[in-house]
Amino acid sequence: MQLRIVHTTGFEYDGKANSSFNEARLTPLTGPGQIVVHNRVEVHPTPWTYTYRDYWGSQVTAFEVLDPHTSLTVVGTATVHTDRSPAGEPVLSWEELRSPASSDQHTEHLTLSDRVAPADDLARRARELAEASSSPTDAAAAICALVYDEVKYVSGSTSVDAYAAHSWERRTGVCQDMAHITIGALRSVGIPARYVSGYLHPKVDPEVGVAAKGESHAWVEWWDDAWRGYDPTNATEPGDRHVVTATGRDYGDVKPLSGVFSGSGTSRMFVDVQITRLA
Repeated sequence: MQLRIVHTTGFEYDGKANSSFNEARLTPLTGPGQIVVHNRVEVHPTPWTYTYRDYWGSQVTAFEVLDPHTSLTVVGTATVHTDRSPAGEPVLSWEELRSPASSDQHTEHLTLSDRVAPADDLARRARELAEASSSPTDAAAAICALVYDEVKYVSGSTSVDAYAAHSWERRTGVCQDMAHITIGALRSVGIPARYVSGYLHPKVDPEVGVAAKGESHAWVEWWDDAWRGYDPTNATEPGDRHVVTATGRDYGDVKPLSGVFSGSGTSRMFVDVQITRLA
């Protein structure tokens, strides 16, 4: 597919913001399964900007608005060609994955931070699934299925600061929570896992030329001699409707927009994502 994504974020302030300093991760990545044909990030009021690749390889647009302003609008636009092949058979054995060289290489994707650390019962069930699986990828697939079966997707049920253990205990969450729950369970059994931020066209068979209202999406990847993806919210491998924007240890590494400002408080914030299949 060829997809056009327009991601708009707006802020309105009580009074004026004197200045603001921000980072946007709104530019999709060119990599296995997708090629970015065109992209741009536009900010109003006109800021001072620069772009760079962060530690995890994501493209960041950093910008500063130094004049007083009553509103701020950031629009990320991208056209992406996707062509993903189904994942093959498992590659690494448990012995290969747990070798000192592998563990050292992926230590940052094995760390159980407070945000992703699993609840005790989930860690126990993940361990049981791992012990019954012939390979790490088989275990990862079983853990993803467990999360999909037991956690109900409920829009607006949590905030971006939610911890995986809390979401698991409530058995509700959004895609971010399901990704964090899955990542914690995978890491707890020694499988390196990372958080993927991006977009998913909401229609199974999108009509060419028709814009659809979307939103940011999240899924996971684990290491199997290459990064292997799975969307635990939808119980599917990432396909041509998925577009990768950024990867990291958890949501904190991949926020679409983050920053600080001085001045009056925020009176309103809005986010609008439009995804159109072009071909």
